[in-house]
Amino acid sequence: MENKPLLDKRGGYRKLHSFTFATMIHLGTINFCKKFVPWQEDQLGKTAGQMIGAARSGRQNIIEGSERSATSKETEMKLTDVARASLAELLGDYEIFLAERGEVPWSRNDPQCIRFSALRLPAFEYTDDPRHDYRVYYNRVKRPFVEWTENKDPVISANALIVLLARTMAMITSQLKAQGDAFVEQGGFREHMYQTRVDARERKSEPEPDAPLCPECGKPMRKRIAKNGKNAGGAFWGCSAYPDCKATMPFDT
Repeated sequence: MENKPLLDKRGGYRKLHSFTFATMIHLGTINFCKKFVPWQEDQLGKTAGQMIGAARSGRQNIIEGSERSATSKETEMKLTDVARASLAELLGDYEIFLAERGEVPWSRNDPQCIRFSALRLPAFEYTDDPRHDYRVYYNRVKRPFVEWTENKDPVISANALIVLLARTMAMITSQLKAQGDAFVEQGGFREHMYQTRVDARERKSEPEPDAPLCPECGKPMRKRIAKNGKNAGGAFWGCSAYPDCKATMPFDT
């Protein structure tokens, strides 16, 4: 039986295009607020701080969700959803910025929107030094995007960030679906701990000499004691590959 690690390797957020886009959005929003949302013109004194905070939340929750995925699928999904919600909040701020100036977001058919939306990211290739490698990668791939997101024209910059926000949110939505599917298929950390403990116990124990082979997968069966139901306390044969194989057989004394 394969000895699976208790903690899956995680923290691969740098490989996610949503993370790279969220980084562009975070840095682009800092630049945008410095240039176009000066505190002197912010009547409530909160707009720039809230926009930058929402951009930061989007990026940081992708990181934290990725790091927590090894021990809590539920927490991973919650943090990923917080990332999406934070970016949605920021999207609304950019739309209001345009509305205050009598501007409207680009149409999908606008030539500028089409050109910007066509920009793509290459895969992140790394060595045993991913922190350094990612910064080199980011500095290389950001150039065609920041020409738009950090444009001198605030209308172009806001529109480019709106497009990038919508694109990133769609990616995060796909990540959430994949995380949910993985949880349904593989279970959570508690189930993984239980199975790891069962696997370790099974590896240490020798099959009983008269144990039959599983009729479904061919692995040795183990004597089990029913804990619930009408046969509680009674013995039965259960497949040693449980829970991957749930086959059982009556135990004949």
